[in-house]
Amino acid sequence: MALAAARARTLRALSRPRPPGRVPAAARSCCSPAGGPGALPPGEYRAWRDRAARDPAGFWADVARGWLRWDSPFHTACQPEAPAGSARWFLGGRLNVSVNCLDQHVEKSPNRVALIWERDEPGTAVHVTYRELQDLTCRLANTLKKYGIQKGDRVAIYMSVSPLSVAAMLACARIGAVHTVVFAGFSAESLAGRIMDSGCKAVITYNQGVRGGRTIELKATVDEAVKNCPSIKHVFVAQRTDNKVQMGDLDIPLEEEMTKADSVCTPESMDSEDILFMLYTSGSTGKPKGIVHTQAGYLLYAALTHKYVFDYQQGDVFGCVADIGWITGHSYVVYGPLCNGATSVLFESTPVYPDPGRYWEVVQRLKINQFYGAPTAIRLLLNYGEEWVKKYDRSSLKVLGSVGEPINKEAWQWFYEVVGEGRCTLVDTWWQTETGGICIAPRPSEEKAEIVPAMAMRPFFGIVPVLMDENGEVIEGNDVSGALCIAQPWPGMARTIHGDHQRFIDAYFKAYPGYYFTGDGAYRSQKGYYQITGRMDDVINISGHRLGTAEIEDAMADHPEVPETAVVGYPHKIKGEGAFAFIVLKEQTACVDHIKEELKTIVASKIAKYAVPDHILVVKRLPKTRSGKIMRRLLRKVVTEQSSNMGDVTTLDDPSVVKEILDAYQKYKEKSSS
Repeated sequence: MALAAARARTLRALSRPRPPGRVPAAARSCCSPAGGPGALPPGEYRAWRDRAARDPAGFWADVARGWLRWDSPFHTACQPEAPAGSARWFLGGRLNVSVNCLDQHVEKSPNRVALIWERDEPGTAVHVTYRELQDLTCRLANTLKKYGIQKGDRVAIYMSVSPLSVAAMLACARIGAVHTVVFAGFSAESLAGRIMDSGCKAVITYNQGVRGGRTIELKATVDEAVKNCPSIKHVFVAQRTDNKVQMGDLDIPLEEEMTKADSVCTPESMDSEDILFMLYTSGSTGKPKGIVHTQAGYLLYAALTHKYVFDYQQGDVFGCVADIGWITGHSYVVYGPLCNGATSVLFESTPVYPDPGRYWEVVQRLKINQFYGAPTAIRLLLNYGEEWVKKYDRSSLKVLGSVGEPINKEAWQWFYEVVGEGRCTLVDTWWQTETGGICIAPRPSEEKAEIVPAMAMRPFFGIVPVLMDENGEVIEGNDVSGALCIAQPWPGMARTIHGDHQRFIDAYFKAYPGYYFTGDGAYRSQKGYYQITGRMDDVINISGHRLGTAEIEDAMADHPEVPETAVVGYPHKIKGEGAFAFIVLKEQTACVDHIKEELKTIVASKIAKYAVPDHILVVKRLPKTRSGKIMRRLLRKVVTEQSSNMGDVTTLDDPSVVKEILDAYQKYKEKSSS
């Protein structure tokens, strides 16, 4: 009863009286898949917001009927959470995601540009129409079918950003296979772990990748990975470069097979709750989590947020520079934009290749209207000054977006004033792999409503945030901080963790029963706006990549001379957060610097280069409780230089360890600065 009352109070606080009837007719017509989504009618924002908060099933049912193309209509919009974490959407409905992203647009505008592939080599962009992308997708889908891939099978995609990698995702969706895209910077061991956990039957890859002027040996990484993956029956190899690679018994030349395949592939009709994809994300334990997203709810949420957060209008060129290996690439490079019939930019390169003006030269050349990037890149480019930005015409820009981590005020102001010339809307977006799409952002809003720098601000339609205190009670009022939770389900949320639903429940619904726990802390301002304050668990955000400290610790623990490790995050000027490792060495261990280099190599090979700790400090012992648990909060205090406020250390087995570590840190700091 207390829980129900708390949730009712939350809804009352965040909603106005319910408007009569359904989503307004003007709004329904603007969502017609035939004509593509249009602008939110003036004055309708509040009605949509309040209806979505108070009557989520009715709201999402109306939007889904108008936005998506269905093979069979759904009979129930939402099966409520009972128990928590079991909500299901659009029950009985059937559709195909690739039809929604391709066929419906080919019927109306076959020559509209779907993708602009901004290749690594400057000035060599490739334009791909919806008809061409459909052809590519169908040929790839028929090739997969020829080699025994069918509905429900898992397919790993280990490719750099390209039209073919997008077609690989859509081809899986067309035949009902489940794709798991693995970022093409991950090591062979990380790739193998994801393949084995998901039970993939095939891998799609390139001979090599190209990024920042460098060649990346993708096929060689796959070869190393599949040695330990007996589930893999085929490796489909496409050519990104002209260089030859060794082909083995499992390998199939992809483009050669696609030329033989039919350009028509009948789409598989999928249940709304069938799995669309799995994407692995880090948690506070060492093993990555295979987050599961399903068909209709995910697609609808990605499309709706793409449209209204960025005010996407038909004819705009949408430029999200994320890699497809991350959820941002899934939702705002591929599925959201393509469902909306948009022109989406695929960015293969880096922000500083061949020089720090690359982003803005691309904006000028492609006439990008919405630019969505990471604070890490903005902070990096800020250091090069304004001349690299002002060298190029950015008058096409209308909306700027920030994603991956909270953006600091200095970077926000530079992004807004220098890049956007003080005239573009800047949306600082908060969301997660698990949420499927943007949950809190300054837009949509009432017309010309204020935007507070470096603040996510407003919940999206149907998102009801609450702040919880340490006792699990809802924190009422404004000018307060707490654990950020969401009070009711929404269509885009993940359904489970592959193979471990109990872990899903424990991670997201156990801490605050009846609520989805994001793992982040937040502040609610005096005006009721939300600002994300950072992770509350042992997860750090390095350059927008979420990484469990336990993953780094597990990798380093493989070194025979390192019996104990502890990793914490610390503020980093460019990356947002960096990893700081404390290690204990065996007695009589020599060549400490050599061991540190070996540890860095191990982390790079087991996870990825971005996971390598920036600092490794040798200590005699780690701070542990009497039960043997490492108190990482004390280590965070050390590296953030808050040692004057260590808090309660009485539970430590030996409190004198704190002074030992502080002394070691001070010596390390002095040595590093000399």
